[in-house]
Amino acid sequence: MKTLAELFEHTLQDVYYAENALTKALPKVAKAAGDAKLKQAVEDHLKQTRGHIQTLKKVFASLNVPAKGEKCDAIEGLIKETDGIIKEASGKALNAGLLAAAQSVEHYEISRYGSLREWAKVLGHDEAHKLLSKILDEEKAANSKLTDLAVGGINKK
Repeated sequence: MKTLAELFEHTLQDVYYAENALTKALPKVAKAAGDAKLKQAVEDHLKQTRGHIQTLKKVFASLNVPAKGEKCDAIEGLIKETDGIIKEASGKALNAGLLAAAQSVEHYEISRYGSLREWAKVLGHDEAHKLLSKILDEEKAANSKLTDLAVGGINKK
């Protein structure tokens, strides 16, 4: 990658892969969650993730580029870490660990979508900028919801 345009497209493929990978991983997390509010938050994130995939397809279309993913080592690592929590933790520690893992994913997504949004703006991709801004706002709201769950009870338990 030698240009911002190439970096933008590569990162867009990276996050597209990540969102698709999450649709496979999140049901396992929801099943493992022992707290009803956490389970609901994970299920909500799964629905949101499916919506983000559709929005990303619109971003690709606005660029006249086929929607395809590029393997994302970061999300693979976060999913592997979460699988480890599911296998090794139990009880209240499991819920706290799953919540922390979910926030790690949100923080990754926020950083990626924040960069993509700004690059779209610099590159003059107005439609992509608008769509990526929407996703970024939703990711920030999801993270805030998880923070409220952590502070409001899961970590105290």
